[in-house]
Amino acid sequence: MSGNIIIATSKIKTCERFYALCDNCGYDRIWSDALWADVINDDEIYAELEYYLATHTLKDSADVCGYSLTDLYVFQMDKYNLIREIGKNTAECNKERMVLNAFRMIIDMKADPETYLRRLEEGRGEDKL
Repeated sequence: MSGNIIIATSKIKTCERFYALCDNCGYDRIWSDALWADVINDDEIYAELEYYLATHTLKDSADVCGYSLTDLYVFQMDKYNLIREIGKNTAECNKERMVLNAFRMIIDMKADPETYLRRLEEGRGEDKL
């Protein structure tokens, strides 16, 4: 019997879509590689990313301390609006970038929940970003 290699093409497609999204959002390869490495080592987050890349909506099956990806996405949007000193989301806001930031945040939050809970639950004055 000869050795057969089975390749999961769905993972290759997910990887290609992920890097295309990162490129379109202006992230460099170092940032993208770091996020990809963390995503593929977490089955729950990988499934979320795969779903997002296929549908451009968040499934919200993963959460940390009660916070879902949608919650973290909204946090990213609020932070963006505060930094820009605007009260609403403008057309210039890259929503796909905010989604990638939410993925980064949920992974980091899994590693250090206390730090991220503090950031999420304290007031959002300019000095608290």
